[in-house]
Formats: sequence, C-alpha cells, structure tokens
Amino acid sequence: MGWKGILGFEYGIVQGPLGPDIAGPELVAAVANAGGLGLLRTPDWESPDYVKELIRKTRKLTDKPFGVGVVLAFPHKENVKAILEEKVAVLQLYWGECSKELVIEAHNAGVKVVPQFCTYDEVIPLVFAFLDPREMCKVGIRLYHELNVTPLKVGSLEEAKKAINVGVDAIIVQGREAGGHVIGQEGLISLLPRVVDLVGDHGIPVIAAGGIVDARGYVAALALGAKGICMGTRFLATHESYAHPTYKRKLIEYDKTEYTDVFGRARWPGAPHRVLQTPFFCDWKCLTAQENETNQPIIGRTIIHGVEREIRRFAGTVPNPTTTGDIESMVMYAGQSVGLIKEILPAGQVVKKLVEAAQLLIHQTFNPDSI
Repeated sequence: MGWKGILGFEYGIVQGPLGPDIAGPELVAAVANAGGLGLLRTPDWESPDYVKELIRKTRKLTDKPFGVGVVLAFPHKENVKAILEEKVAVLQLYWGECSKELVIEAHNAGVKVVPQFCTYDEVIPLVFAFLDPREMCKVGIRLYHELNVTPLKVGSLEEAKKAINVGVDAIIVQGREAGGHVIGQEGLISLLPRVVDLVGDHGIPVIAAGGIVDARGYVAALALGAKGICMGTRFLATHESYAHPTYKRKLIEYDKTEYTDVFGRARWPGAPHRVLQTPFFCDWKCLTAQENETNQPIIGRTIIHGVEREIRRFAGTVPNPTTTGDIESMVMYAGQSVGLIKEILPAGQVVKKLVEAAQLLIHQTFNPDSI
C-alpha cells in the first residue's frame, strides 16, 4: 500500500519544513516518533553550528530518522555541509537547482536527497500577474537592475527531468494549492500524474504536496500515482509546531486563502505566496507595486533561530511564540484546504488518524461495488 515504506520510513507522510523556525525539534521528533518523515528547517543564513545544535536537540527527542529542509535561494553551503556531517536521513531542497555534485556528496554521507518541484513559466510574468498594467514597465526594470533577478524559463517538466537525471531519491511535487511560498502555477491534480508518468520505472517515489490535510486528500494523491504526501498547514496546526498561538487559532477560524506577493517583497523578490485572508490582508491586498516592507513601520519583534529581529509591516515573517506586537497584522501562510482543519492536535495523532482513515476509506468506500 502507498502509506507504507517510503524512503525506509514507516508511513508515507512527510511534514514540510515550515519556516523560518516553525518546524523545530519538538514537531519533527513527534512526527518521526509516529512513523512519518519530519523535516527541520535551516536558518535562511549561514549558521552551521546552530544547524548541528538543532539536529542534536531533535535526536534527544527521538531515536527515529528525520531530515532537514534547505531553501537554496538563501546562503546555504555551510549549512548543507553541517547537515551532511551530522548524517541525517534526508536532505530536502527547495527553490533552486539540485546539482549532481550535491547529490553525490549527500549519498557519500549516507543522506537521501529529496527536492521539491513545481512547474512555472517565467519569473517576471509571475510577478506581473499581481500588478496593474501601468506598473509593469517600471517593475521590470527594477527586477533586472535593482534586485538582480534574471528571468528563468523552464519547460513544463524540465526540473523534474533534471532531478531524475542527477539521481535524487524522491521528488516532492507541489501544487499551487500549497501554503507559504509557492512559485508553481499548476494545480496538484493535473501536475502530479504527469510527473508520475515522467518518473516511470526509474524507481523514484513521488510525494504529493499542496492542499492535502486529511485522508481524502491522501487517498486522492495515491490514486494519482503518489507514494506519499507532504503536508505543511496540517502540521502547522499542531501542539508541537512553533507557531504563535494566535496564528494557530486563525487557522481554525478562517477558511479562505489567497495567492499574493504582498509580504516580504524586498527580502525575497519574485516569491509569491498563499496566505490566510485575515482582515489585515484583505485591507492591504491591493498594495501598490512600489511598496515593500523596507519603508514600513515596525509592528513587532521576534527571535528567529536565536537571533532577535524587528518585524515591519508587510514583512514575510510569521509569528512564533517569542513574537510580540501586532500579531494579527503579520503574515499567516496557509494552504487552500485550511478550512478542512477543525482542531489543533498532537502531531503524532495527525499521522495516526491520517493512516487509519485512509485505510478505512480505501477498504470500505472504494470497493468494487462502489465503482
């Protein structure tokens, strides 16, 4: 069955590496202890000693294998080196190219490599999708000259083909329904089977991500050819996640999200995201293209991976338990299926309930007489 044995883990359930520090040792260990694959998230800056400390803290909470997620858009070489030195089970990569050299280096350290993949056409049209036509020319110039962003064009499934060719151990396929930073423009239901067909008999498990929060989504992903699922928002809404209590509460209160580029424009240009439709976001979602967080008032303070930070209005920083200030005016990422989440649960219980409900759904609902 699809819920068993992926990458050597008991179940095919992956907890996404929620950033910047929401997926901490407690959450990752809880998922690992329940038989899933938990993923820590490295800082978005080089801090190899801190990364090793995170890994060692997690090992004190579980004797099960786990992994670490790295966003390649930020400085990461020393962090990756630390991860390989610690010999975690899985190195998960996102928002950048996974090189053959890195895969070989990881495999030599006994670490499996799992990139996250989505399809997109070009960076600049993606950003322009949020702009008034009168702003396009000015912003195009700013992207080229001020932000040093180069338009990147890829074929429909080129990134997946590259990942297969460099020898990765699994591929996470992310649909546009996902919460947080999502560069892809295709929905999971159309993208997933195409990648499954592309992988073919290469023996590389495909893991589905984007809008999956319950057993129905899990079984649907299996039917489309996935061997497992990766969830972010569902694990965000758990006791062990390092999200601020207000953020968790809003995941239960609100059921609508929107794909936008309002938050964190200066820090991570060309990185659209899906967020909760909070009252603050609804008031500001038509923010003009010239505005970003750099010229905004400070609305709070926080500690992220041990570093004190100011939070300005429209920053891309989600609130954690250390955050003070105007919490409800801060970004709150969430996937499109957030409305299906009705309660905050222990992470281990999320894994257990998903597996049991998926098995029940397959055996009782999808029997030959129901087709």
